[in-house]
Amino acid sequence: MSVLTTGKLSRIIAGLTAAALLVPLAACTSEPPAPATSSGPAGLDRFHQQTLQWTNCDDYATTETESTVIALVDGLQCARMKAPLSYDDPGGRTIEVAVARHAAGGAKVGSLVTNPGGPGGSGVFGAATTVLGLEKAKSPLVERFDLVGFDPRGVGSTRPAVDCYTDAEADRGEVALTTQGTTVQWTEADTRAVVERCAKDSGGPDALAHLGTRDVARDMDVLRVVLGDEKLTFLGQSYGTRLGAVYAEQFPRNVRAMLLDGAIDSRQGTVERRVFAYTGFQAAFDRMATFCASQDGCPIGRDPKKATAEFQKIVRPLYAEPVPALGGELDFDGAVGGVISGLYTQAAWPRIIKGLGQLRQGKGDELAQLGFDFSGRDAKGAWTNFAEANYAINCMDEQRLSEQQGNELRAAIFTSAPFMDPGVDLTTGARDGCEHWPAPPTLGFPYAQNVQGLPRTLVVSITGDPTTPHAGAVRLAESLGSALLTVRGEGHTIVTAGTNPCVDKAASDYLIDLEVPAAGATCTL
Repeated sequence: MSVLTTGKLSRIIAGLTAAALLVPLAACTSEPPAPATSSGPAGLDRFHQQTLQWTNCDDYATTETESTVIALVDGLQCARMKAPLSYDDPGGRTIEVAVARHAAGGAKVGSLVTNPGGPGGSGVFGAATTVLGLEKAKSPLVERFDLVGFDPRGVGSTRPAVDCYTDAEADRGEVALTTQGTTVQWTEADTRAVVERCAKDSGGPDALAHLGTRDVARDMDVLRVVLGDEKLTFLGQSYGTRLGAVYAEQFPRNVRAMLLDGAIDSRQGTVERRVFAYTGFQAAFDRMATFCASQDGCPIGRDPKKATAEFQKIVRPLYAEPVPALGGELDFDGAVGGVISGLYTQAAWPRIIKGLGQLRQGKGDELAQLGFDFSGRDAKGAWTNFAEANYAINCMDEQRLSEQQGNELRAAIFTSAPFMDPGVDLTTGARDGCEHWPAPPTLGFPYAQNVQGLPRTLVVSITGDPTTPHAGAVRLAESLGSALLTVRGEGHTIVTAGTNPCVDKAASDYLIDLEVPAAGATCTL
């Protein structure tokens, strides 16, 4: 069994860059649809008037890891909310959105709806981790809000969920979902086969055609009504900042408050943003290398300026000769993917260093485990559908690229993040995995520009964010007219971690009392 081969790491890297989802190489944009009115299309009464049947969340976890964490949260309840598959045909086929709620402990302001990122991250699981983080911080948000998360359409326990491969196939690395940032090389037959596999077990082509962020935003507005909130209070992290911006564009007068943490620049198209994200990963790698250089026995040397070259010496041989890892093998993409997984948080830098030291000894266990931890694979071999949902949602959001554009993008990625460059000829085969998708993308770029009627929102951004770099958050704040809280330090998203009193206070002041930080406000990790 191969533990982290090219196929698996293409899925992991798809998720890694999803938070910084990505001006095109050529004219391949689609015009954004006209924003929906705040009242939405006709025919939604039956969805607005439904009553959620709250139960325990035993049946809402998809892995043992999720089940264990959800069980730690006293009082977490779950339910399924019906929504139309197509908002153009609300009397037709329906879906069931999985929702989790933790009731307010005191005088309630309303519901605080959250999204943890992705796309593809489970909001049910995210609700559990949010409650735990806020309780750790003794945040007043736990007392003043029903904390609510939901699995977006296609994700986790929502029905139907995207399903493109089995857990066994995931372990064997048989199904690739992207070429970008990897050494994967596809033919047209390969991309057609992937779409056909996904359609077969994900509710059919019609379900795949209605997975975009614009539809998820409409689901969120139905959820607002069903929860009994006149206006939405929302906390979106990473991809959740895209979801929040799109909701704000479509339903600006339905927003009470919106906090966007780890923000995506809504002006950047697919290509520009992906290169921007990988530039962020290289910067994070360089900072990790500086940290490593201060440690005895750093496997990439004592000179940070030479760290990328030393890293390449260690990992490039894996392209032809994988090393043993956790009972299987770790190849080049697996090693790079494990490192990228660890770059999301400074706390994981020692694990990267340990993993690189193991590679020098011919083993890949630590980097393989880093990749597993990020992708959500549990100790029993169960995988979440994060990467599959990520791929499918992006097919309905992102700009489609020709093979030539894909090849140029892959070259640009390796230029912007040379630590990822395999040093082999990869001038062909970077086909768009969505080229045979049953519907064109619906998001449109740029989005959420010149939004009228939106109340004051808040963007939070860490200066050392590896995947949604700080400069992009500054631009999103400009686009939405948001206040900006700059957090000096390393990491990706911070508001629900419960680890920084400065951030915790700013978040609660805004979400409860609608008080935004002063211009130029900063916190430090």
